Amino acid sequence: MGKYKFETTEHELFRKSFRKFLEVEAEVQYDQWEIDHLIPLEFWRKLGDMGYLCSQVEEQYGGLDLDFSFGLIIQEELERIGSSLIGIGLHNDIVVPYIESYGTVAQKSRWLPKCVTGETITAIAMTEPGTGSDLANIQTTAIRDGDHYIVNGQKTFITNGIHTNLVVVAVKTNPHAEKKHRGVSLLVIEGGTPGFTKGRKLEKVGMHAQDTAELYFDDCRVPIENLLGEEGKGFTYMMEKLQQERLIVAIAAQTAAEDMLSLTIDYVKSRKAFGKQISEFQNTQFKIAEMATKIELGKSFLESLIEQHIASNDVVTKVSMAKYWITENARDLSAQCMQLHGGYGYMEEYKIARRYRDIPVMSIYAGTNEVMKMIIAKNLGL
Repeated sequence: MGKYKFETTEHELFRKSFRKFLEVEAEVQYDQWEIDHLIPLEFWRKLGDMGYLCSQVEEQYGGLDLDFSFGLIIQEELERIGSSLIGIGLHNDIVVPYIESYGTVAQKSRWLPKCVTGETITAIAMTEPGTGSDLANIQTTAIRDGDHYIVNGQKTFITNGIHTNLVVVAVKTNPHAEKKHRGVSLLVIEGGTPGFTKGRKLEKVGMHAQDTAELYFDDCRVPIENLLGEEGKGFTYMMEKLQQERLIVAIAAQTAAEDMLSLTIDYVKSRKAFGKQISEFQNTQFKIAEMATKIELGKSFLESLIEQHIASNDVVTKVSMAKYWITENARDLSAQCMQLHGGYGYMEEYKIARRYRDIPVMSIYAGTNEVMKMIIAKNLGL
């Protein structure tokens, strides 16, 4: 059977088909994409052509109307190739669901079909130079002027920032709201809108092929029809969607951890020192045993969370636990796996070196792990 208990034959066939697609269209080219610091638009189009973008979208908007379990498979298989493909998961399972949940029929008809084909690449712009996890204190404003909003501000660390042509932007429509979070709204801003410009592509420690950028809004006039949901409800919408976003990060970290362990087991079996395989040394065996145990614990925890999430249960506390624990475990594993690779682990030609660079940011984005602990503590009544 498949990786999870809830996987059916249909899931297995879907995974097999997608993995085969990625082996041809991504795995061979991935190293070059890392060098180029960009994933080509052509790859997005191919994903769309094959039905691997936004598979959960209703058929009337061009999607396959599949549940989250299929999106999970897509996310895992992308991560198995490399963390720089995370922008595709963000498009599929983080940004587009905002439009699905809070958009009007007219908005969904206008935006979703091209999100499915890959003609439109989405981003979500929350973080600002002075505001990270503290979303109630964003400074980007959207002031009503007749049938438009005038948007001014700056966003940073935006995944898909270079390629994006449709951005869900967190703005302050009421900067003077007594309770700051009630002044936050979500606006959908399209590429080419006057006053909307992109800054430089940011150079990161890892995830080199993933385009990350700064976005600027200078007297950017956005039609009121682009308001997503109700004015003043943006903070609530973001809180509602963060459960899935953080679950996706945990899934990515778990997949990366499993991949790193597999790479390391293969390596220690093939490498010799002092006349025998590295895998025969007790220290190596103990390290592998410890890592395998933690990975199995993470997998079991995640499986139960995924089932509850698909059933639309509120698992915010447990998802916060998973996001914090699994990402930190993956980060620890990356260092241990590199150590077991010896000097070769520090060489660019070995995948473990890339993993070592890519993993740490998982503890930071989608809410830092310190914020995860704050949520856990609060929900435990502390």
